[in-house]
Amino acid sequence: MNNNPLMNAREQIKNACDILGYKEEVYEALKDPQRFIEISIPVRMDNGEVKYFKGFRSQHNDAIGPTKGGLRFHPQVTGDEVKALSIWMTFKCAVANLPYGGGKGGVIVDPNELSKGELERLSRGYIRGLYKYLGEKQDIPAPDVNTNGQIMSWMIDEFNILTGEQGIGTLTGKPLELGGSLGRTQATGHGVALAAKLALEKLGKSVEGAKFAVQGFGNVGSYTVNTAIEYGATVVAATERDDDGIQYAVYRPEGLTYAELQECKDKKVRFHTLPNTKRLTLDEFWALDVDVLCPCALENAIDEREAKLIKAPVISEGANGPATLAGDKALQEKGIVVIPDILANSGGVTVSYFEWVQNLQGYYWTEEEVVEKQDRVMTKAFNDIWEVKERFTIPMRKAAYVNSIEKIVKNMKLKVTAQIMEDQVRVAGKDKDQLQAVITMLREQDLPVELQFVNFRS
Repeated sequence: MNNNPLMNAREQIKNACDILGYKEEVYEALKDPQRFIEISIPVRMDNGEVKYFKGFRSQHNDAIGPTKGGLRFHPQVTGDEVKALSIWMTFKCAVANLPYGGGKGGVIVDPNELSKGELERLSRGYIRGLYKYLGEKQDIPAPDVNTNGQIMSWMIDEFNILTGEQGIGTLTGKPLELGGSLGRTQATGHGVALAAKLALEKLGKSVEGAKFAVQGFGNVGSYTVNTAIEYGATVVAATERDDDGIQYAVYRPEGLTYAELQECKDKKVRFHTLPNTKRLTLDEFWALDVDVLCPCALENAIDEREAKLIKAPVISEGANGPATLAGDKALQEKGIVVIPDILANSGGVTVSYFEWVQNLQGYYWTEEEVVEKQDRVMTKAFNDIWEVKERFTIPMRKAAYVNSIEKIVKNMKLKVTAQIMEDQVRVAGKDKDQLQAVITMLREQDLPVELQFVNFRS
């Protein structure tokens, strides 16, 4: 079993190739980032010692626009993980019709082991190592796992010092006083719940009274819970890690509230201390009889074994890559509607785009305007993907990549045309060199679908 996220992304590309009718050249064009940068970051620690931290930035594809994606600080970050996440960002942006390609960054570090001063010096050091490759129209980082608005503040300050510019749009996820956008904090989780609501409606069900189970209660999971409850759903279960680092769930049939879960988190009190709750193992959590399951933790949470336990008819993926290839296959065989991560959790990058636009124009929207715009963008994206799903009778994940590939090809600025015809994407042009350029471009992407190239010359 291979749970390497980059290998998973490449396998997903291969799977989509059959549908698209592309030859091997497309896969080769899409499987690697256009640029991958690895840096060593020297940081003077509070005790005077200098430690070196390894950092990464992957810029996958800029056919549609500047690359865009978060930066995570985590002790288990790898280069392959960052590459895979940048690939998924390319398609996430294409799905949401955003003028971006995919980017992603990471630093191998446990930020909980650093003082505030050490964390600031690390953040600024990351920018010193990469600032020549960043910019409002080049590559735009944002917060991700274990990074936040404060870290973005240090980074944009360092970028401006080094460049002599005031390019506040070079990073998103900033505090409001530095050009951040209202609605950004809750955007990803809000979108996960919205996607679930839209899926239920497509299945002839209502979100009101629907039972949700949410894995994880970080930024994404917590706002998924909050928005689901606002929609009238009942969140019956949520997970966290106990003092030994073991993931478990709490269950209350009549429903948990966002306020009580958040209070536990703020006060560092475990969920199982809440009244009238039952503590569940993670396996018992997966097996709950609910309407919607939202995995909002890290990748590879659902393997084949977990998939066989799941009863929920709808899964809305809040995390990036929460299902392994084997797990995803098992879910599809069970007929579960899986709203893929590149669609379900695209709310974050959507509102990051809004922040970027507001920075560039110097005019800022109300929170209500941001939420309304996000809902409109994500609803259109969902309906577009659902239409492709129905047309080709394929899972939503494959439909999302079919839809995205067409957009990427059309934005290569080549003298070719691209259109979906039945179960294929056909690219036509008079210049063989231009057509070969399309093939080469697609090979440089890392589409999580299998691609085949067929010569349609008569």
